[in-house]
Amino acid sequence: MTAAQKAKAAPEGGATAPTPTPTSAPASAPRRGRPPAFDRDEVLTAATRLFWQHGYEATSVTDLTSAMGIRPGSLYAAFGDKESLFEEVVRRYGRSPVGAFVTVALEEEPTAHDAFARILREAAAVYADPSHPAGCLMISAATNVTPQDAGIQDRLRELRNGNLRTFEERLHRARQDGELPPEADPKTLAGYFGTVLQGMSQQARDGATTADLTRIAELALRAWP
Repeated sequence: MTAAQKAKAAPEGGATAPTPTPTSAPASAPRRGRPPAFDRDEVLTAATRLFWQHGYEATSVTDLTSAMGIRPGSLYAAFGDKESLFEEVVRRYGRSPVGAFVTVALEEEPTAHDAFARILREAAAVYADPSHPAGCLMISAATNVTPQDAGIQDRLRELRNGNLRTFEERLHRARQDGELPPEADPKTLAGYFGTVLQGMSQQARDGATTADLTRIAELALRAWP
């Protein structure tokens, strides 16, 4: 067999014919929506501590990116802006043990007295815990807010007022169940406990210890009708 015949017969013998090489490969489309190259929970923890310690107004984007270990572009891409980041911080704080202890006590305790006693005693421990900034984030974060950021102040005020309404509703049920005397005023009593909690938060920021705050809590409980 001639060389030409061998070449012609090769494909029939099972050998693979060479595959033509494409002249150019199509360019890959740019990836969109890439996940951020950081741990979202970790950076939110850093942002929470900063807002909690210094308040919304005194915390700059530069402070945030430095503490979070990310660039400004990453902050805006992941969270939108400073205000949106703060809103996420507040929601996350409200679901955390240090932010949800009031709600948990109201849900778990069988009586209103037990619930408010637990709230005040746990506040004494939480507000003075040295593992995080002192006091309550939702009480202290909106101090000295400028008019252009008044929405932040309004948002936190509404959250605090929502807690007062929840207190009042629980105390109304307590009066209906006979746990409180008929002459007890649920609205005033709710405001009283809310005022005590806000005062304890500020005392913790001024250096009060858990023992100091516990004595205040026990004294406040003596006002129970």
